[in-house]
Amino acid sequence: MTGIHREQVIDALRPVKDPEIGRSLVDLGMIKDVQIEDGTVHVQVELTTPACPLRARIQTDVEQAVKALPGVHQVKVAFSSRVRAAGTGMTSRTPLPGVKNTIAVASGKGGVGKSTVAVNLAVALAQDGAAVGLLDADVYGPSIPTMMGNRGRPYLQNDKIMPLESYGVRIMSVGFILDPERALIWRGPLVSQLITQFLNDVDWGELDYLVIDLPPGTGDVQLTLVQRIPLSGAIIVTTPQDVALADAVKGLQMFREVKTPVLGIVENMSYFICPHCGGRSEIFGFGGGQRTAERYDVPLLGQIPIDPAVREGGDAGAPIVVSAPESPTAEAFREAARRAAGRLSVEAVRKPRKPTIMLKPGA
Repeated sequence: MTGIHREQVIDALRPVKDPEIGRSLVDLGMIKDVQIEDGTVHVQVELTTPACPLRARIQTDVEQAVKALPGVHQVKVAFSSRVRAAGTGMTSRTPLPGVKNTIAVASGKGGVGKSTVAVNLAVALAQDGAAVGLLDADVYGPSIPTMMGNRGRPYLQNDKIMPLESYGVRIMSVGFILDPERALIWRGPLVSQLITQFLNDVDWGELDYLVIDLPPGTGDVQLTLVQRIPLSGAIIVTTPQDVALADAVKGLQMFREVKTPVLGIVENMSYFICPHCGGRSEIFGFGGGQRTAERYDVPLLGQIPIDPAVREGGDAGAPIVVSAPESPTAEAFREAARRAAGRLSVEAVRKPRKPTIMLKPGA
């Protein structure tokens, strides 16, 4: 092919923006390679997360920009991904070794399905190709071992606690250590010590995301976390009813006070679809999550329907994104996980970065 050079392709791609971050793919260093051969242009795009919610749009925009060049007959876009560490605000806190992003999943009150959301978000991110860990910090009600179908025992290796693994997610919970029928009767200092040990003494390895399932409310565990490590972001789980929303707002405000970005709200148990007539019922009210998100200027990451399969999968140790991956509920969880990952990508590139274009010679 004559008359066109890779520099022209790069120039054509400069106006193309990451639709969520709002900056040029070239300036963000997301164009990793350009090859030109016999009228075909091959473009390698490095996404900021394998769970990119707008991959199809990026592909379309890249194809259209390059096809506008004279002499281009075909454009082939290939994707890779590299998760970047999001900004952490308070730099005095030491990040966990090897962990790029820590996501706190919180709720103002119990009974809203917070652990179910945490489990399905973590597994959904892993299914998209991310390296994911899940820390069960709900020490008084550890449900992750049951929901993830793992009753193993952690072991020590090189003086580190090795997490267990289910569905491609590395998991740690006090439920792996205690008798499942035994209540944890500990005061705040002991709970804080346990959480600190899970953070410092567990060999999480290299993770793109560590999802942390917090206990309800704004107590000792939450304070320990925000004091010990820089949280990349928080997800608030609620139901549409006013009582749950009022408590959810308290959790949202707590994270803002400690300078942790709120990635968004997940409205669980949003509605019920009758399996017989197909009618939709808003059992716990309608639109509460959306109104709260708009009022406090945070995204509504997802509205998760009431689905008996969620309860069945949780009891059986098979999250719905695994047991019924094609269901609307599983898709709602996947979309929420991708939107959260997208929000973290935005946080990661808030500060201007020098463009990094890596082109192979001899196009």
